[in-house]
Amino acid sequence: MPLIGLDLEKLKYPHNGLFTVCWQLGQRLPALLEQDEELLYYLPAGFKGFANNGCYKALYYKWYHRYFFHPPKTAVWHALHQDTNVYPRKRTGKLVLTIHDLNFLLDERKDDRTKTLLLRRLQEQVDEADRIVTISRFTFNTVQEHLRVAKEKCCIIYNGADIKEYPSFDQPCYRPAAPFLFSVGMLMPKKNFHVLPALLQHNQYELLIAGAPHGDYIKKIQEEAALFGVSNRVKLLGPISNQDKYWYLKNCYAYVFPSITEGFGIPPIEAMQFGKPVFLSDKTSLPEVGGDHAYYFHDFDPQHMQQVFEEGMHQYTTQHPQQAIIAHAHQFNWDRMTREYLHVYRSLY
Repeated sequence: MPLIGLDLEKLKYPHNGLFTVCWQLGQRLPALLEQDEELLYYLPAGFKGFANNGCYKALYYKWYHRYFFHPPKTAVWHALHQDTNVYPRKRTGKLVLTIHDLNFLLDERKDDRTKTLLLRRLQEQVDEADRIVTISRFTFNTVQEHLRVAKEKCCIIYNGADIKEYPSFDQPCYRPAAPFLFSVGMLMPKKNFHVLPALLQHNQYELLIAGAPHGDYIKKIQEEAALFGVSNRVKLLGPISNQDKYWYLKNCYAYVFPSITEGFGIPPIEAMQFGKPVFLSDKTSLPEVGGDHAYYFHDFDPQHMQQVFEEGMHQYTTQHPQQAIIAHAHQFNWDRMTREYLHVYRSLY
């Protein structure tokens, strides 16, 4: 009886994209199993979030697992992120490793020695894995460039995206007084949110950014807002509920996401599901996500960004591409992702 183990310990971080991937995969897999297949979920201590508790065995995180980790024998063990706290070292059968990004290579705060050590650690994981999954073509190419791994050992499985709908909800945590631009993500330097206040020049829009603050990066956003004289129109909302996110995506004038290091990028697809105009950086994986249905900042000079925004909105309001945008977004769905992962598991036992 094949037992499939999934490392879902990153569910302890409820405000980032990795939580969403773990949640969606954990929720959907039970309905797709054959009669003789079973699931083992490695979960944060005390986690009780899944409704289908009877459909899987649970193993909970203990602090000593970093040093001594002996899970039950599985046919396949899936490490859903390369920065996992535990790695079974082939004690559990076949290993699947998902690599989301190699963002540490772009981190200017890390010196070359640190980057070399991180690459060496990841190479050890890659060597031990039986299948490597990347979440975008960009990440696949980056892995091929910096790690020794056969192409036939790798595959690409895109994340999904969807938004739970609350059509009657009309009480957002903050109600804008004017048309607004919206973005969501952890407030950290790689998200590059501080370049966005420049878009509020020569108009009366508000800018709403939702997400948990990380370090003191929030100060950088506030400084840029003050520099452009738009502090009163930049609203940093902090973490928001699903209802709030639904309302802001449904009602925003445009969605803006200038991130410079994305392994995939779920939030832009969520906005595109509403047919919204989406403005992205052209860095890393985001051109894969937006395709020909998004508008791109090629650099972050304020005048360039304003020109891209104005020309993009003119195209959007005159050509009305909403249905094409929605159709593009629907290509990225969680059911497809889950079935593709299950196909990988089954190919290994």
